[in-house]
Amino acid sequence: MQTLLKLSRAVDWLNSLIGRYVIWLILASTVISAVNAVVRKAFNMSSNAYLEVQWYLFAASFLLAAGYTLLNGEHVKIDVISSRLSKRAQIWIDVIGFTLFLMPFCLAILWFGTPFFLKAFYSGEMSSNAGGLLRWPVYLMMPLGFGLLMLQGLSELVKRVAFLMGLIDDPTNKKAEKTAEEELAEAIQRLAEEKAAKASAA
Repeated sequence: MQTLLKLSRAVDWLNSLIGRYVIWLILASTVISAVNAVVRKAFNMSSNAYLEVQWYLFAASFLLAAGYTLLNGEHVKIDVISSRLSKRAQIWIDVIGFTLFLMPFCLAILWFGTPFFLKAFYSGEMSSNAGGLLRWPVYLMMPLGFGLLMLQGLSELVKRVAFLMGLIDDPTNKKAEKTAEEELAEAIQRLAEEKAAKASAA
């Protein structure tokens, strides 16, 4: 079990790393959208490539961050009933859910999605829209995204089994982290205090 827990920590690290950087795809999509709108209005010029790359970036951010979302317990859960149960019962529900639903679903997507991507990759499939892009990069996001989600599902399953065996603390209790707004407020407060200290010293 200790080896599985080490693998679980490695998967957690991988999805945490990906989750921290995927947010930049949203920014890139927003910037491209804004530039495309300005160019279209100001110069009456545009291309379907700009529209499609936004779709690609959004699809990549959504799919690649699925494992990160599961890691942080931010996926949709209907816990009207489970919240009334004991912690061990809740963990058993997670174990059953990961084993009977999440894993088979991810495997099915990988089974059908990987050949779909490979076919587009080898054929060089292009968008049917004028000025469109190659299709395989966005098709690649399906096996990559669901592969990462399946790995995270396995990691969560290992942690829950380890908890039931009494080897680790409750993996559903996430450490409270400061929000971006709280960190910004603290940074502003520190700057204000430093300026006040310098002013009083002068």
